[in-house]
Amino acid sequence: MKNKKVISVVLGMMCFALTLGICIQLKTVKGSNSIISQNYEENNLRAEVLKYKEKYDNKYRELESAEQELEKERQNSTENNRDLEQKEEAIKKGNKMIGITEVTGPGVIVTLSDSKKDASSVLNANELIVHDADVLSVINELKNAGAEAISINNQRLVPTSSIVCGGNIIEINGEKVGAPFEIKAIGLPEQLAALSRPGGYLQYLKRDTIEVDLKKSNSITIAKYTGVITYKYAENSK
Repeated sequence: MKNKKVISVVLGMMCFALTLGICIQLKTVKGSNSIISQNYEENNLRAEVLKYKEKYDNKYRELESAEQELEKERQNSTENNRDLEQKEEAIKKGNKMIGITEVTGPGVIVTLSDSKKDASSVLNANELIVHDADVLSVINELKNAGAEAISINNQRLVPTSSIVCGGNIIEINGEKVGAPFEIKAIGLPEQLAALSRPGGYLQYLKRDTIEVDLKKSNSITIAKYTGVITYKYAENSK
């Protein structure tokens, strides 16, 4: 009788251990499947993003190729035709003005960076970061100083460009960009550099401990605007 009790206890312990092992194994398998499923979804999402980026790059290359072909046709059509040559020059000048042509020339590069000061050392931490209003003020001063072309972190400013705050980043032409903000401006360097004059906006930012750097350059390249400029209401006057 005693042996039967011992055997029963041993069998019971073995059954309990077996049941516990099966439960742990099922939980482990379930967790593994969850991780595999999550990794699978992430890989699929990554593949979709890469696929759409590849499509965008291909379309952009096609657009550049078409623009090059169009430029060749323009040159061929205007060759030995003074009137058409003048119209072609007017088109090129207009494209420069609205920002759909890459341009190169002298100017300045202004870099605005968030303060390196410890946020806990000030009452308002917002004073230590660059805001959309700061960027807009610098842009306006550059325009007033005669800037002919301006870009922010390689986003070309055009007549329809917008600069708006988006949390801790800024949206320019619908693209999200963050500090530091590199502002390129083409124009007379000495005139544009007046931005850093005493009492100017750059001095005001420095007073708020924002990091400011201004450099003159004899050769600055500003990329063209790659978006689409559309006018819904403005029409040519008859």
